[in-house]
Amino acid sequence: MTPPPPQRARELDQVGKVRWAEHALNNGLIFSATYHGVSRLPVGISYGIGTMGTWLASKTMRRVTRALVDNLRQVFPELDERQLGALAVLTYRSYAYDTIDFIRSLSTPPDALACKIVDLDRGIFDRLLAGGKGILLVAAHFGSWELGAVILRKVLGYPLTMVAMAEPSEGVNRIRRDMRATMGVELLEVRQSIDTPLQIRRHLAENRIVAMLLDRHLGRDRIAVDFCGREAHFLKTPSLMSYLSGAPMLPAWIVRHPDGRFRCLFDEPVWVTRGGDREATLRTATQAIADRLAAKIRQYPHLWYQFYPFWKSQPT
Repeated sequence: MTPPPPQRARELDQVGKVRWAEHALNNGLIFSATYHGVSRLPVGISYGIGTMGTWLASKTMRRVTRALVDNLRQVFPELDERQLGALAVLTYRSYAYDTIDFIRSLSTPPDALACKIVDLDRGIFDRLLAGGKGILLVAAHFGSWELGAVILRKVLGYPLTMVAMAEPSEGVNRIRRDMRATMGVELLEVRQSIDTPLQIRRHLAENRIVAMLLDRHLGRDRIAVDFCGREAHFLKTPSLMSYLSGAPMLPAWIVRHPDGRFRCLFDEPVWVTRGGDREATLRTATQAIADRLAAKIRQYPHLWYQFYPFWKSQPT
């Protein structure tokens, strides 16, 4: 298949950004109000506002709610519309709670934050970093991935680099940059520099942890996988960087419990070894991550935060 010309590729990328952000839960006004409100209000009031606000959003943002239901239907074809709708409402609420907890964690003392974390295995990081090649921490738009950065820096004290897409809203972008800067997290924004892959390799060579989300592809930076029974495209860069650097990919997920505590779940590391057909090797490694994400979604469907038609937006 002939790739699109540069202008068309840029247009396709922009379409993806619009789809990801079309839920309006992450625009500058709402995110700024949430950030400043949560930073000042008692936690119970924040949760209460989050519960009411997201219930209202589920009723008024009909296109987004339909997207959530359609996405969940692919994972749970046995559920009826009422059950899928209830899961969609719960997804809105979980997203609000995870956002509140992340914002509050920025000002929480490390010891107090550590008391809210269960199943945190520091040893897995120490064992992988002993190899001297760094770690590619791979996650997805699932659970409280932003809180994971706080835990790595404030509780465990590891050097961390985050690779992220710039937000469509400059207001949101500015606040998120400030948040990460207060934690001492180094940020690499993709598509801002032509040498981003070289920067990633340099950070891994310095034996740092480099965190990436891989469940949304960017233009031609994609690789096809079987995801929940249908073809989808994930980001190719994580497996490629692992292939080139020798750094293991460590799938990590942060799951919020009803009592307000968090579980840190780590799957077995994925090692991308050289030899044989490179594309097949990268696809096998990415498929392994996709399978583990699918298993987590089936276990915690309300923590999968794709507020746009995930499969309908996939390239054909």
